[in-house]
Amino acid sequence: MSTVAEMLKKARLIVRRSGASPDDADDIVQEAFARLAAYTRAHELRSEEAFLVSTAVNLSRDQARRRKRAPFEPAGADLEFIEDSAPQPDQIVRAQERLRRAGAGLERLSPLARRILLSQRLEGLTFPQIAAREGMSVAAVEKQLARAVMFLIKWMDGW
Repeated sequence: MSTVAEMLKKARLIVRRSGASPDDADDIVQEAFARLAAYTRAHELRSEEAFLVSTAVNLSRDQARRRKRAPFEPAGADLEFIEDSAPQPDQIVRAQERLRRAGAGLERLSPLARRILLSQRLEGLTFPQIAAREGMSVAAVEKQLARAVMFLIKWMDGW
């Protein structure tokens, strides 16, 4: 006669060979063992091991059939393991502070440098387009933009 641990190990091995995941195999064997315990309260068995293994195999087959019919797990099965992609509150506060700091830095730029920077970054204009709009050379636009960007990089350093 086998020990309980040996019976459980054998049942788990057979269920795993039928294609169940390790977690599913553990659940199936646990359910089979619970059914064995309930059955033996009222009935006598010739082989508890045979009952356990055949019950585990049948439960595994039932589970495979259910998955074929409805291949998706029910919503809410493992909600604690779903990662929330939303930022944490402290990340939101830091981002808002950075945004306020960047806005203050933009305010410190000259009106021309600010217009050039925003035209290039937000409106997507090219240097020649900005130069034509501002009535200056492309080289002057590039120089103004470079200065504005360098100022903002230094302004935001450490934020």
